[in-house]
Amino acid sequence: MFPGVSPREMNKAMRKLGIKQEEIDAEMVIIKTPGKDLVIKNPQVSRVNMMGQETFQVAGSIEEIEKDAKAEISEEDISTVIDQTHCGKEEVIEALEKSNGNLAEAILRLQSR
Repeated sequence: MFPGVSPREMNKAMRKLGIKQEEIDAEMVIIKTPGKDLVIKNPQVSRVNMMGQETFQVAGSIEEIEKDAKAEISEEDISTVIDQTHCGKEEVIEALEKSNGNLAEAILRLQSR
């Protein structure tokens, strides 16, 4: 991190400043944004706690995945959500569109209102 400073000295200095760092054994990190997902494969993830403030540091190979404007919603998906929620078809289609075709999310969305 700093030239001429050994990792042992760096850890000692961090402890004196109240900084705790923990390595997390992660396989993949996904950051979801409205227009795309950022998938970080083979990540090196560190959790840093500095005076109660937690942050994460992530490094790895990044792949951007654009989201479809509209997910395809099948009649079978609509029927499944109707069976689980007992809501009307229009309401179910709206919930499925808002959840980008994710059945579980649509069901939870309808059940929580």
